[in-house]
This record gives sequence, structure tokens and C-alpha cells, in this order.
Amino acid sequence: TVIMVSTIGFVGYFLTKKFGSKVGLWLSGVLGGIVSSTAVSVAAGRMAQNAPERSASALQASLLASSVMYFRILVFIWIINPAFLPPLWWKLLALAAIGIAMAFFSKAAHANAEALTAPSLQNPFEIRPAMLFAVLYVMLSVATVLVKNTFGNTGVLLLSGFVGVTDITPFVLSLVQRGAAPVETVLLAAIMVAMLSNTLVKGVYFGMLAKPVRREAFWKYGLWSLLHVPFILLPGLK
Repeated sequence: TVIMVSTIGFVGYFLTKKFGSKVGLWLSGVLGGIVSSTAVSVAAGRMAQNAPERSASALQASLLASSVMYFRILVFIWIINPAFLPPLWWKLLALAAIGIAMAFFSKAAHANAEALTAPSLQNPFEIRPAMLFAVLYVMLSVATVLVKNTFGNTGVLLLSGFVGVTDITPFVLSLVQRGAAPVETVLLAAIMVAMLSNTLVKGVYFGMLAKPVRREAFWKYGLWSLLHVPFILLPGLK
């Protein structure tokens, strides 16, 4: 799992380093989202903080990186446990489409992106991020089992909301790894709740740093987070 995640992340890292500053901040957001959408949101927020005139483009990059998260998770699920695909694929694609629409209906649509610098990202093939992912993956796998045995399904959902403050990939993959057909409803809900929490937190991270577009960031990320709720409640496709 670590090798797979690091490999896919490295592709995004390489493309961002190779082409990001040449093709614009919006594409840097897309490519950076393959590595970590949370990291891109923080980096873009700092960029907006240091260069307020670039705030609109930074918000667009953050939204696009967050949209890529859904595609990235979908690929991981397809590789690790395709049993999760039928109830999840259309929900993740719909949420990704919402994020993309918000990004391109942003004030940043006209921005001179070619002059901007790509967000700085850590190489996922370095030993420290790879080992950190492995440790988080194991810890969250154990925590999920302990919480489920102690507090039941409610505890799993609360845990999924809590892990959204950081990168949710280790948690989501730990759920997917242990799931079996037919997939438990609580595992599907936990994945969606983690994504809701992570989307909301990224909006807070970015908005607190990017004062010129804080209001726009808060309402867009807030609405996007709220739109997760119907997808949590809706049953999956058969």
C-alpha cells in the first residue's frame, strides 16, 4: 500500500516540479492534488498570504487540488478493493465535479497563472513521508477496530470525522483494505464523513491564511462540505 501510494504521489510530484511553474498555478493545483490536497491548500494559502494579488488564483488551485482528491481515492479503491466501487464511484465523481465547477466559477478564472509559482510539496518517495504514511496506516487500522469494538458504528463515524484534520488517505485505505463484499454501510459512511471533514478543514486552513478571499473560500468550502451529506445518506448503486 505504501509503495502504491508513494508511486502515484511521486508522479504528481514529478509533474508539478517539471511543469507546474510553466503552465500555471491551476495545473499545479491539479498535479499537487495527486500528492496531497491538504498540503496544496496550506501552501496555496501561504502564497495568498504573502502575495495578496494572487489570492484568487491560489483559491482556484486549492479547490482543484481538493477535487483531485476524489479521483485519487477512487483509483486507490479500484486497486485495493473494487468491492467498494459500485456504491462509491458516482458519489466521488459528483463531488469532484462540484469542486471543479466551483474552481472555474471563481474570480481566478482570468488570472495570469503563468507568472505564479507552484506550491512546494514534499517528495513522497523520501523515506520520512513513506514511513509516516505506513505508521499512520497501521495506527488507524488498529484504532478503527478498537473504536468499533468499544463504541460501535457511532465511534467509527466520530473517528472518521476526527481524522479529516489531516491527510485522510491512510484512514480510507485502512477501511477499504479490511472491507469485504457485501461492503458494510458504516464503512461507506465513514469514508464519506472523512472526506466531508477533510474538505471543511482545508477550507479553514486556506481561508485563515488568505484574507483577501477568505469569505469566498469559507462559503465555497462550506457549501461543498454540506453537499457531502446527501451522498452520505443516499444508498449506493447496485
